[in-house]
Amino acid sequence: MFIRYLALLALLAAAQPSTAESYQSPDEFLQEVFATTPPSPQVLWLKGDIKDTAAAILGHPYPGLRIRYWTSTGRTAWILEEIGKEKPITVGMVVGPAGMERLRVLEFRESRGWEVRYPFFTDQFDGIGLTADRQLDRHIDGISGATLSVRALQKLARLALYLDQQVQAANDPTP
Repeated sequence: MFIRYLALLALLAAAQPSTAESYQSPDEFLQEVFATTPPSPQVLWLKGDIKDTAAAILGHPYPGLRIRYWTSTGRTAWILEEIGKEKPITVGMVVGPAGMERLRVLEFRESRGWEVRYPFFTDQFDGIGLTADRQLDRHIDGISGATLSVRALQKLARLALYLDQQVQAANDPTP
């Protein structure tokens, strides 16, 4: 009887649906963004003010010492993760001179809130920028039942826009 019970538990565990949904790989995202072979990744070290501001934007310290990004012709691409309710959401973002050019959910692991992956939501970020106090410069409509996922994407958009400012400032030849 005990063996049958264990077999039933194993069967039920194997039958649990996976909540992770991978919509696009980071490599596919980068190839789509740059329309050719993506440039070599660059690294932005999180130290001093950059580290402190990233933590303020996210509401917690960033879980790494550096962030990889890709840049070409004044545009930067970022692949970042933030926790929705309990699990990370992987997002690809492109920032250009006029603000956010693209925001795409690459992988969603939560059981709720997956609606944030659809264009009706992500298109709201097109052209968005940051205010002086590092808030998004326009309102993003939420999704009922996906509040934490919406907040996670807003934080990531703010972070990508801020990090892009830091990269552009470091590459600006004018004093």
